[in-house]
Amino acid sequence: MSKLVTIFGGSGFVGRYIARRMAKEGWRVRVAVRRPNEALFVRPYGVVGQVEPVFCNIRDDGSVRAVLQGANAVVNCVGTFDAHGKNNFGAVQDKGATRIARLSAEAGIATLVQISAIGADERSTSLYARSKAAGEAGVLKHQPNAMILRPSVVFGPEDQFFNRFAAMTRLSPALPLVGANTKFQPVYADDVARAAVEGATGRAPGGIYELGGPDVNTFRELMQHMLTVIRRRRMIVNIPFPVASVMGGAADLVSRGSGGLIPAPITADQVRNLRNDNIVSPGARDLQTLGITPTAIEAVIPDYLWRFRPSGQYHAIKESARNLRTRD
Repeated sequence: MSKLVTIFGGSGFVGRYIARRMAKEGWRVRVAVRRPNEALFVRPYGVVGQVEPVFCNIRDDGSVRAVLQGANAVVNCVGTFDAHGKNNFGAVQDKGATRIARLSAEAGIATLVQISAIGADERSTSLYARSKAAGEAGVLKHQPNAMILRPSVVFGPEDQFFNRFAAMTRLSPALPLVGANTKFQPVYADDVARAAVEGATGRAPGGIYELGGPDVNTFRELMQHMLTVIRRRRMIVNIPFPVASVMGGAADLVSRGSGGLIPAPITADQVRNLRNDNIVSPGARDLQTLGITPTAIEAVIPDYLWRFRPSGQYHAIKESARNLRTRD
């Protein structure tokens, strides 16, 4: 019988790429999620019965223990940007990750891959970054040979980075940015998945790997490139950090006061995170260490951002028609 991997959050943005690749490797894939009925789209990643979504709440020992039964490897992709509520930073990224590592060790599963984030730091002013660091520490306490992947901002068709800002251009003549000069090293979701598969299959050793794409750009430069791809002109406005901190704090209050019904467009914790560059550290183990050539954003984002162009899928045709008229 083929080996089994349990992927926590396997229907999420990065998790679905890992699930697809593990299925192609011939593994049986158990996708552990809170809402399995919303994860049925993962089933066609393999043959009938090879990829199955199952219920799991990583805040509960019994729930986690159940989905670990019979597994040969574990991948944890669960993360959150919610600082409040039951599934907050601490509950998910610290205690949840630690619980998965502890129970997988008890079950005799020696292979674990943890998806963390560049910037994970126990001394950070950001609760998000501190919770990521605490989760890493908890994982290594119980699974010292675990592979920990720290990606920079991840891009791909389902991302909430380029898609989010491209959508904003439909409604506003300006594109407000917090930390326009902060540097990022965007990494393609499928490259992160390839790295995770190397760890889950045992082809790569454990340890901490920082994952970034081939290029380092400022936030402003990334948005300028995005605007070029979607054929729109917008003024990019940098919001100073002191102003952004006030805005984030106010948004937090409104969101908490509404019980989460009104989502905060930006939080105070996100502002604190944006003060720091989000790039691979010099000398860190990276994608190249794993034999993976990182994918450039130019090779991917035009394939999914075209819908934000003024004429959508017909924009290229209209451009060609204008060029023909000009030549005449």
